[in-house]
Amino acid sequence: MDSAELVDTYLRALETGDVGLAVGLFAPDNVVQSPLYGPLPAELFYPRLFADTGSAVLTLRSVMRGADRNGAAVVSFWFHFDWRLPDGTPAPFEVVDVAELDEDGRIVRLSLIYDTVDVRPAFEKATGRRSWRAHD
Repeated sequence: MDSAELVDTYLRALETGDVGLAVGLFAPDNVVQSPLYGPLPAELFYPRLFADTGSAVLTLRSVMRGADRNGAAVVSFWFHFDWRLPDGTPAPFEVVDVAELDEDGRIVRLSLIYDTVDVRPAFEKATGRRSWRAHD
């Protein structure tokens, strides 16, 4: 799968809440690093995210391709995530997802990078749960 197909498939999985489609993009022993959920394997992260999602509309802004310091492929994609929590609370944000890929083009590590100043309180109020924090 090339990087454009990877990004398109990933965004489609997020918009439709398709756990299998999302998890299918990942290599074994993967990790998703999320500001709200912390570091989790994709198999745990996506069911939690989708359970906390009432709706999602994504607008892709840019795709960047490169390599890490060891030469492994990295794909970063910037998009607007118009996230609605299950109770309808809006929690939109701009995000850059950085996907580190294995030699087969599967995601080994996905780092989600976004400002949580507005999203975190909305998430915690709507879900009744405290979100992950690095210092906890």
